[in-house]
Amino acid sequence: MVQELLLGVNIDHSATIRQARYRTESATVGGNIEPDPVAVAQLAERSGADAITLHLREDRRHIQDEDVRRLRVCKTTRMNLEMACTEEMVAFAKEILPECVLLVPEGRTEVTTEGGLDVAGQMDRVVSTVEELQGLGIEVSLFIDPDEEQIRASADARATMVELHTGPFAHAHSRSAIEDEVIRLVSTANLGNDLGLLVNAGHGINYHNILSLLRVPHLHELNIGHSIISRAVFVGMGEAVREMKQIMLRYRR
Repeated sequence: MVQELLLGVNIDHSATIRQARYRTESATVGGNIEPDPVAVAQLAERSGADAITLHLREDRRHIQDEDVRRLRVCKTTRMNLEMACTEEMVAFAKEILPECVLLVPEGRTEVTTEGGLDVAGQMDRVVSTVEELQGLGIEVSLFIDPDEEQIRASADARATMVELHTGPFAHAHSRSAIEDEVIRLVSTANLGNDLGLLVNAGHGINYHNILSLLRVPHLHELNIGHSIISRAVFVGMGEAVREMKQIMLRYRR
């Protein structure tokens, strides 16, 4: 049976636009404050998104706590909450109880998440966080580089799934460089599947490079944000999501 490739729409960059002008406001929505990331999420859901991804960063540079709380109440699909592996973020996840948590690394100087979580290098900390969240019924995914050591470490940590970091693939421009990155993703996706992990992918995927990415086997869900938000400037959020979903229908496991 062929299963549909799922789309998680990341709404972070709609919040980036809001924060560019209204970061000093005490409220996150209402009056002149726009755009509302939660309204963006609702449009995405109505247009075919299978999940809403949002990253509550420790420095609160885009998504705010209240955005997450509001989305938790009104969403109609799944919430995939990206967060660092810290006590503060674990406590927040325990309050919100999203369907899924994606553990990611964070660097204060990066524009967006760059590079995967070093699961192998901080196994005790990751295992403790995974166990605590799973004990509350939350699925846990680990954002990792397409690296065999990290795949095996993720399985040892008993995560539900992994999200392969597709940044190097997205930043590859020559045919040979793209092919090298696809080969890496194919190899690690096969290994993840063999180890019983659900395999997702995300970072830098757009309406053009996704065609090469669809060669990777065993993909369960793609998390895409910047490209969809950018496309929405021209065609609207609903159409941007529908266009991406239409491309993804070409995928066959």
